[in-house]
Amino acid sequence: MTDVPTSGGGARAVRLVLPAHLRKLSRQSGELVLQVAGPVTIARVLDALEERHPVLRGTIRDHVTRKRRPFVRFFACEQDLSHDSTDDPLPDAVARGDEPLLVVGAMAGG
Repeated sequence: MTDVPTSGGGARAVRLVLPAHLRKLSRQSGELVLQVAGPVTIARVLDALEERHPVLRGTIRDHVTRKRRPFVRFFACEQDLSHDSTDDPLPDAVARGDEPLLVVGAMAGG
């Protein structure tokens, strides 16, 4: 993708990949494309996701604290962004729509 579709107000089309159980909950199949206004951050992507799919509110981040839920991880451009601030800008390739932001359900146990 070289040209990123935008809508009025300078929103950018950001690609998002959800784990299977969240795709099923939101009745989506495959990758989502969300319009994100302003700087492209994890917080803004999640805001756009929850606005478009209210059923997902509280599944990825806590309703009150807005912090990432345990066992949820964020990846982009082969980097684990899970412990970065959700207000940090995402890599340019994600903001351009070249690469997706991945939400991954972590596994525990041994």
